[in-house]
Amino acid sequence: MIESFLRGRVTVTVGDITQQRVDAIVNAANSTLLGGGGVDGAIHRAGGSQILEECREIRRSRFPEGLPTGEAVITSGGNLPAPYVIHTVGPIRGAEGGRDVELLAACYWNSLALAVQHNLSSVAFPSISTGAYRYPREEAAAVSSKAIEDFLTADNTLKQVRLVFYQMGDARLFSENHKFRNGA
Repeated sequence: MIESFLRGRVTVTVGDITQQRVDAIVNAANSTLLGGGGVDGAIHRAGGSQILEECREIRRSRFPEGLPTGEAVITSGGNLPAPYVIHTVGPIRGAEGGRDVELLAACYWNSLALAVQHNLSSVAFPSISTGAYRYPREEAAAVSSKAIEDFLTADNTLKQVRLVFYQMGDARLFSENHKFRNGA
């Protein structure tokens, strides 16, 4: 752990999201829910075919046009250490008609709400939209930290929100740009 916020309920760490031992990991998915590159591809590869089959069923039964940006759905974790995966689609920078901040915040809020709805107490997030979707990491740190703090201030169910960065440089950048008001 690099640092913590909100009396230890939020931790920042560097590691592999697919190896996190929490109730659910969050997948920075694309709208097809059928796997892809980056975090999405890594989760599908490590989790195995069960995740893909459940995503196909979600597409067939609930979202035939694809999961809308900012929304979240849940599947089992397949072969992952985490029993669940929460899939959310982050905004592609500049492609959402000026709604980038609102939609990125919705990814975090809706993922946390889904975790609470399923009685989960720990969730691990990657940095949503900051890879191929080109969301500036500094701005994403501010948006995500505010959304997480707003949610956790209103809800006491979740005990741990882990922010998992693949590289130390990204974790440092988050630490320099977060907007958590209630320090460690």
